[in-house]
Amino acid sequence: MVSIILIGFSLAFDALAVSISSGISNRDLKTFHVVRGSFFFGAFQFIMPVTGWFLGKTFVVYIETFDHWIAFALLAFIGGKMLFSALPQKNKEKPTETNIDIQNIGSLFILAIATSIDALAVGLSFSMVNQDIWIPALIIGCMTFVLCFFGFEFGKKIGSAFENGSQIIGGLILIGIGIKILLEHIL
Repeated sequence: MVSIILIGFSLAFDALAVSISSGISNRDLKTFHVVRGSFFFGAFQFIMPVTGWFLGKTFVVYIETFDHWIAFALLAFIGGKMLFSALPQKNKEKPTETNIDIQNIGSLFILAIATSIDALAVGLSFSMVNQDIWIPALIIGCMTFVLCFFGFEFGKKIGSAFENGSQIIGGLILIGIGIKILLEHIL
């Protein structure tokens, strides 16, 4: 259960970073937009691991002898990507207000998909280690909803300093979970 909660937090950090950024750039967000945005992020964080799990179950017979390596690689890749994106880079453009417009349903849909792609890989890795998906997906979706709800509100107040910190923590957690899965199967 602790691993599932840590995975839920780490998966929610991308959506949390977007919600904080959105709150920063749209300080006049109405409660309706905050709830709708949180629901979209939470729903996609629920749907994507379930989809990944079903895809993984379809192919698990063919890869079960090395599935723990795949789960480790996926989680390490996603965590590494999160860490890399949090590091300062030359010529990295800051998002403008129009890039984080959650009041537009099309933009919200794209942001929800983009922030939940890593959850698809987590669902795939869950199927490879024969972990049930329904409770973890529900926890991940609910945690994302709650964190995003507060992220929008905090974003209006605290500034952008928190955004990179959440990505670093999320990346380290995913890499740690990947190492844990690998060590459980090797040792």
